[in-house]
Amino acid sequence: MFSGSIVALITPMTAEGEVDFSSLRRLVDHHVACGTGAIAAMGTTGESPTLSTAEHLEVVRAVVEQADGRIPVIGGCGSNNTRQAIRLSRAMEEMGVTAGLSVTPYYNKPSQAALRAHYTAITEASGLPQILYNVPGRTGCDLLPDTVGRLAELAAVIGIKEASGRLERVSQLKACCGDDFLLFSGDDHLALDFVRLGGHGVVSVTANVAPAEMAALFRAALTGDWPEAEAMQRRLLPLHQALFCDTNPIPVKWACAELGLIASPMPRLPLIPLEMSGREQVRAALVKAELIGRG
Repeated sequence: MFSGSIVALITPMTAEGEVDFSSLRRLVDHHVACGTGAIAAMGTTGESPTLSTAEHLEVVRAVVEQADGRIPVIGGCGSNNTRQAIRLSRAMEEMGVTAGLSVTPYYNKPSQAALRAHYTAITEASGLPQILYNVPGRTGCDLLPDTVGRLAELAAVIGIKEASGRLERVSQLKACCGDDFLLFSGDDHLALDFVRLGGHGVVSVTANVAPAEMAALFRAALTGDWPEAEAMQRRLLPLHQALFCDTNPIPVKWACAELGLIASPMPRLPLIPLEMSGREQVRAALVKAELIGRG
């Protein structure tokens, strides 16, 4: 269903902090043209915590409409409120999203048994295929491989975005979930090794600014052309690192604006635009990745 480079899409904002739907639709066309494998809208990189439910759904709907079947769309439907996660999943199922990306409940700090109950309730209430999303550095909650294995028995749970930063999770998840369960890295700098160990691709921040390059990197990796994949990874590694010089998505939005992909680098409060030291670091990484000239 999905493989390769999946972009964790930013949500463009105007200088006043409102959603810039014109830029959003242009980004969708850009990713189609560049060969991105799928678009994941309204995840962490999309600033989902700061958008209202109405805005959240409007963004996903706009991406689905603009994609128009040319590229699969994954909609962020996670919440630390199980009822809200169900509402989002149902709404996205109706609008034609290919799958949902369901982050673990943040702040609540649920047990593994509670996580099983949370995801079971979502799948019982909605027919939308679900990709679990484990990012303990953001949520304070770690979805363990044994728990994922039990959730994989649910027909609607088709994969996981694993962003714990622990490569050993790949073999642990394969042992618990089987070969058909989709495994995506949520860490750009580790994603090539993640695929080498048996993963299916990456849900990528870097793909916002280097979509063609990330698509080529993972096409090479998934077809076994490791010399080409490793060369591409060396070229992009400074960019993977620079895009996290400040809280995501502050640096990547600045980079997208610098490349002319969006009109404004503005995130929504409580995030603020990238400071000058960060801009210098990101600009240098864009040069090393050959995305802009040294000018």
